[in-house]
Amino acid sequence: MAPKKNLKPKAPIQPVPEKRGYEFGGPLGAFGIVFGLPTLIYSFTFLCNDISGCPAPSLLSPSTLSLDQLKEEVGWPQDGLKAFFDARVTMWVLCYYLLSLILYVLLPGQEVEGTELACKGRLRYKFNAFPSAVLILAGLALGTFVYGADFAVWTFLWDNYLQVITANLVICTAIAVFVYAKSFSVPAPGQLNPELRQLAPGGHTGNVLYDFFIGRELNPRVQLPIPFVSEASRTIDIKVWCEMRPGLLGWIILNLSNIARQYRTYGYITDSIVISTSFQAFYVLDGLYMEPALLTTMDVLMDGFGYMLSFGDMVWVPFIYNFQTRYLAVFPLELGLKGILLVLAVTGVGYSIFRGANNQKNRFRTDPNDPRVKHIKYIQTKSGSKLMTSGWWGLARHINYLGDWLMSWSYSLPTGIAGYTIIESLNQSTGGVQKQAVQNPEVRGWGMIFTYFFMLYFGVLLIHREMRDEEKCKRKYGADWDRYTSLVRSRIIPGIY
Repeated sequence: MAPKKNLKPKAPIQPVPEKRGYEFGGPLGAFGIVFGLPTLIYSFTFLCNDISGCPAPSLLSPSTLSLDQLKEEVGWPQDGLKAFFDARVTMWVLCYYLLSLILYVLLPGQEVEGTELACKGRLRYKFNAFPSAVLILAGLALGTFVYGADFAVWTFLWDNYLQVITANLVICTAIAVFVYAKSFSVPAPGQLNPELRQLAPGGHTGNVLYDFFIGRELNPRVQLPIPFVSEASRTIDIKVWCEMRPGLLGWIILNLSNIARQYRTYGYITDSIVISTSFQAFYVLDGLYMEPALLTTMDVLMDGFGYMLSFGDMVWVPFIYNFQTRYLAVFPLELGLKGILLVLAVTGVGYSIFRGANNQKNRFRTDPNDPRVKHIKYIQTKSGSKLMTSGWWGLARHINYLGDWLMSWSYSLPTGIAGYTIIESLNQSTGGVQKQAVQNPEVRGWGMIFTYFFMLYFGVLLIHREMRDEEKCKRKYGADWDRYTSLVRSRIIPGIY
């Protein structure tokens, strides 16, 4: 009798990791980003403020600018840098992270397999960011219903904004250090790799600062020692969890805090802050609802998880992206019907492109026989991949970036031609001094440096990401990519770029 064949699947073997060169300017660029971007966020907080104006008046008179005067105008704390950190604030921020983690573990969720890795295995993911967000927002809505604009969460975030930034900066740095240290336990090439761990192509250059910044391990994970829950529920994919949870929802929570601040100050809420917050909330909740689509993005497929993504997810996104509503909380601008229609039109076009293109790509990759994408024309590459040459992706190779950028306009446009000065006057009814934000010709437009920064930065980011993606695809597909680009000539904007 012939011996029975062993039908047990072979354990995955760690392949030789792919290697790429430096990006973002190499170690020097990494140094500038690691230390420069936090400084930029703090600078925004001080230079566009509710004490003297946006921008601080002295910035418009550089010939008479003095450090002492500037410190007074921006509300520089008397304790100096010591005031940036508060242990109590940090503990409350950690409680928010813990709540998000508990909801991930306990709430039911959709379990999905990721794309195939270099070791020929597939990781499993649990997705429930959307119901987690709805539950947290419902709790905040209940608190607001009971306490109004004086709800403790809203006053805490505004009154401790500087310390909340620092708390998130400390947390994201700690996570980046943890995953960097953990990455050195990834199995060596040729060894058994049952946990499907691997190094990111660009994250193992040997330069400590650069690798810490860019991320050494592609998909760092931790197993929580929690009994009575499924393996998927106690497995935390750190990159996916950070990208979809605390920072994204934190962005919307900060916006809601800004709305409460405007109401506490003026007794009403403007259409501008409502429409800006609404579109940003829709963007976030739509992304959380479509969470499985994250698995086909460059962040998950190619980028390691290091300081770059950790800082971007938990500090840059919430504290740069909420700045428009923070501005409007101090300067209550009314758009009127024409202004609202303009913002709606731009956003509608952007969303149609963004969601239509991403849905089409995700459906084509996961189920090419789906009736909604079965008609799509494509190029079959030697590597086995299919490159779409019709539909949204026949218009431009990164058409989704155009939609994403157009949607970002709706965050900044409601701030108008930004800029204001804080003036003090005597309150006739109370006899006290009251502050009021007014716009005069001297400051008009200068506030756009802060409120439109996101739109400019986001455009540069998308072009840079498109260039990285083009380089990756050229390396991966070779002659097939040349054939593809001869058919789909535009990069982002059809017929223009």
